[in-house]
Amino acid sequence: MQKNIPYFALLLTCLEMKIEIITIGDELLIGQIVNTNSAWMAAELTTQGFGVDAMTTVGDAPGDLLAALDTAFARADILLLTGGVGPTRDDRTKETLCRYFDCPLILNEEVLQHIEQLFQSRKATLNSLTRDQALVPSKATVIPNRVGTAPLLWFRKGAQLLVSMPGVPLEMQTAMREEIMPRLSATFRQKAYLRRDYLVGGYSESALATHLSSFEDQLPASFSLAYLPTYGIIRLRLSAWGEEHTATMEQQGKHLRELLGSHCLSESNQMVEQLLGELLQEKRFTLSTAESCTGGYIAHLITSVAGASGHFTGSVVAYDNHIKEILLQVETETLSQKGAVSREVAEQMARGVAAVTGTTCAIAVTGIMGPDGGSEEKPVGTVWVATLCGERLSSREYRVGKSRAQNIERTARLAILQMLMMLQ
Repeated sequence: MQKNIPYFALLLTCLEMKIEIITIGDELLIGQIVNTNSAWMAAELTTQGFGVDAMTTVGDAPGDLLAALDTAFARADILLLTGGVGPTRDDRTKETLCRYFDCPLILNEEVLQHIEQLFQSRKATLNSLTRDQALVPSKATVIPNRVGTAPLLWFRKGAQLLVSMPGVPLEMQTAMREEIMPRLSATFRQKAYLRRDYLVGGYSESALATHLSSFEDQLPASFSLAYLPTYGIIRLRLSAWGEEHTATMEQQGKHLRELLGSHCLSESNQMVEQLLGELLQEKRFTLSTAESCTGGYIAHLITSVAGASGHFTGSVVAYDNHIKEILLQVETETLSQKGAVSREVAEQMARGVAAVTGTTCAIAVTGIMGPDGGSEEKPVGTVWVATLCGERLSSREYRVGKSRAQNIERTARLAILQMLMMLQ
């Protein structure tokens, strides 16, 4: 045995590791805060060659966490915990870990010095609650938390491992990238995760599955094809574990791309607003939007992408018909005869905003988001989207659903997708 490598590390490099993520906090269970930590950690771990076998969320009660630890250690080799390590009374993870590993809290001078320096740099007064963050379980290996006060705790339980991290996303992500992932990669065996992503438009999920049924039938057993539909777009993920499948992945990926044809918008995991921005930049086109039912959400999505100022000029939120007439030159007669939710109004809105802003391209939407306002002819969820590029104008009716919040987002993404497909 090599003297400079602990037996613990040597043993674990010979195992197929199973990882469980445990997120802690009553706020997660009651829906007050969306649990983004689990998703982020799973994506990061997978990219680095570690598969996640289970995710668990528990409240702040110590008994619940103790039970979750027993269950997790019975099925996983590595436990990654986030949450419950703050300075307030409802943060009891550290004390619960002391009970689980049968050890007391002790003062760690290095952590205390870090906390004092952190507060000094922030010109804040250190109180007793925050000072107690320097108390750590005696059996834990302490890892500094560069951006926060709660230290990272690394426990060994025989051939198993538990790591406790803060639940604040910035602190957890910094800890994972700078401290935890390098240690895991140095200690445990990993398998290469091979993945190809395809963004597909113009298919329903069932229609695409039918189109690709023969392709799925011939896939090697070690490969999987996942369908991730969202708002008129389907993300396909072709994946396999193991570097030995690299050549086969290239072959299968090429075959899948050929089957998708022009319906494949991108071979990436980008959002449609990112793809649209890149295409507009490439073609040196400019874009404006005229929004009624989406209330500016299309403009929000477009401007959420860095560099949007290079192609996006602005938006007119014409919620009231009077604004459609005054600012977008929608004809009063058209509104009275066809109604605000119509092909004709959407097209006039697109032409109007392009004329007002002087852009090459325009997106216009008008619809009924609900929950009220629908009719037998135009039920809630009826939407008209018009897209303009130069002299080309395309308009389409959608039925997006009954939920107002989902209808707004779905309409916005469908409108961006329609503009994207027009430009391709």
